[in-house]
Formats: sequence, structure tokens, C-alpha cells
Amino acid sequence: MTAEFALRTTGFTAGRPALARCAPGFTGPDWGTSPRLSTGGDFADLFGTGAVDELLTRRGLRTPFIRLAKNGSVVDPSRYTSGAGAGAEIADQVVDERVARLFADGATIVLQALHRTWPPLVDFGQQLATDLGHPVQINAYVTPPQNQGFAAHYDVHDVFVLQVAGEKRWLIHEPVIASPLRTQPWTSHADAVAERATEAPVINTVMRPGDSLYLPRGWLHSAQALGETSVHLTVGVHPTTKHALVEALAALAADVPALRESLPLGVDLADPTGLGLSSVVDALSSWLREADPAVVADEVRKRVWPQSRPEPVAPLAQAAFVAGLGPDSVVRLRRHLRCVWDGSVLRLPDRTLTLPPITTAAVKTLLTGAPVRVAELPDLDADDQVVLVRRLLREGLCVPG
Repeated sequence: MTAEFALRTTGFTAGRPALARCAPGFTGPDWGTSPRLSTGGDFADLFGTGAVDELLTRRGLRTPFIRLAKNGSVVDPSRYTSGAGAGAEIADQVVDERVARLFADGATIVLQALHRTWPPLVDFGQQLATDLGHPVQINAYVTPPQNQGFAAHYDVHDVFVLQVAGEKRWLIHEPVIASPLRTQPWTSHADAVAERATEAPVINTVMRPGDSLYLPRGWLHSAQALGETSVHLTVGVHPTTKHALVEALAALAADVPALRESLPLGVDLADPTGLGLSSVVDALSSWLREADPAVVADEVRKRVWPQSRPEPVAPLAQAAFVAGLGPDSVVRLRRHLRCVWDGSVLRLPDRTLTLPPITTAAVKTLLTGAPVRVAELPDLDADDQVVLVRRLLREGLCVPG
């Protein structure tokens, strides 16, 4: 692992500011262990009732960016979506008056993927993903007074709940399966979940604006709005697990000839003794002892990095900046961009870029994330400085500083 890689994955955090807002004082030992309730925050700058109304009326939302639920069941989207009208051949845009009727009738509105659609949460979600080192999604749950959108269930990702408006009572129960994977949803344990929900909760609390709650994956939860409309953000954290390393190793094991061999002719899969499992275990164990951590990390990165987006690039502003690029132009690396530099190749979430070795010092300077004048990039003459920066701007690695 290069020093540049470590710098890119921990840079711009300044004490993990987004995490500190979600859970003040949150540290490594808190991660994945038990629920944690915090009070005294303020999330009004991130989201609110006005944001809900704007998204529902003026942003042309489509499924799956919105869904509705009532009494534990998801509402058929055809009940609140329709065609977009003249000039837009879209059949599933939200119809605000239909949503209003369903909401008045007790349905919870779920606004999904706000880390992609609502600017303050785009920035917040990117910073939180950098703080945590794991991909993040953000949904909003808007529940009418005295109503409940979903029955007791658990998530297969960790969650930070941020109460934005109104009050909501939360009931938290211990897991029925510890640290479930994405392939182990609560519906696979529905009976055990229903039974556990009848027991006394570990936490029974009313969350008010500014309160937050951390729930490790697997912890059962349900919530009910109280005397007024409740709005809360659910920040889902999709952890990269040790099982993900196992999956990466399994993919890489395809390069082992002994593990690509066919089972014997006429194999009887009803007879476990005829599988030759011991020889497979021996071959796998021998290969695992020699597995290169750098190769495994590269395989995991290919799967995880594309799940998070870096700082947005404004296409028109970027093009205008490139057109006027000169020695005095100031540029910087895109915030929250994940990349690895090995001296000749930049490895990005979706591609690699090969650059001349002479650019190494200049690339390292840009990787610090600090704004820099084009003319200050080291070890390059004036023309090469402009050529390098122009390419990195066009590739979306750098933005105006």
C-alpha cells in the first residue's frame, strides 16, 4: 500500500466532522458493537419539511427515489406516480396530490438516495463516507402523526438515525443474527424477528429534533410518530466486511490451476465422501498462505470504491476552466476521490490512467489535496505542467481550486 493511497482515504476529514455530527465522541470501539443514543445536535441545515415539499413538487422525482409504506407494507407505486406530461415520455414520476392524499391517510413517505439528489446531503454523505471508510446512503422517512411505516425489522447495514422534525418513539431489540450480511435479510428470519419484538426492548426512547441514534446492523428497530409529522434521516453505512475479503480471495482463487480441475467423472453429489474435498482444502490452504495482500486489496477496491461518489464536477464550468487554463490557474484534487498512485499508474474506481514517470512529483503534489498553481507543479516545464493538468481536468480528477 502506497503512502499516497493512505493519504487519499484519510484526507479532508479534519477530525471526521460528519461522523462527529452523527454521533459525538464516536470511536473505533463503538463501531459495530451496540446502539448509541446522542442528543443536542442540529440537522436543520441538512434537511427539513421544506426540503420534503420541494422534492415532492419541483424536482420531478421518479421511482425508486421515492416509495410509500403503510402498516408495514409498501404501497404500489402506481398509486402515486403517473406520466410526466407534455414533452417527457416518463411513466413513473411522482404525482404530488396523490402523495398528499396517501400521506393524509397515514402512509409514510420514503425519499431514497438523498446523497445523490439533495445538495446538502450530497456533501454530507461524501464527507461521512470518507470519515468512515465505508460507502454511505441517505434516505428520509416522513411519517404522519401517530403512524408507523414499518414493523420491527433489522437492516443489513449500520445506521445513523438523525431526527430532523417532530418526535418519534423508537423501540430497539437485540439481534436475532449477529452482523448479518446482505444475503441474510430480516425476511429470512421473519418468525424470529417477530418473536424477539414481543420481548422487552433494550431501548425505548422518544427522539426529538437534534437527537441521533447509531444502530449496528442486525439490531431490531421500529418507530412510531407521535403528535406531529416526523421527519428523520436514515444514514445507511454499507460496511466492507471480512466476508468481503473471503469473496475477493475466492475470486482470485480462479487463478489456481488445481482449483479449476473438474470433479471426477461420474461424481455422485449425494455422497459427500466422493467430492475429494480434502485435496481442494489443501490446494486452497497452500495458495492462501501465499496470497498477496496488495492483490486482495485491489480486488476489494474494485467492488467497493464504485459505491461512493467524489465531489461533483460541473461540466460547463469545467470545460470553460480548461479552455482558459494557464500557468497561473489554481487547481486541486476532487474531494473524496479514491485513487492509488504507484509512480506510473493512477488507479481509480472505474479505470486506470498511465502517466509518464516524470510527472510523479507533480502528481504527489496534487494528491495532497491542497490547491496549487499550475506553474508550481514540480519537475515539469511550463508546457508539460499545462498538459498534465489539462488531462487531469478532462479526466475529472482535478477541479478549479
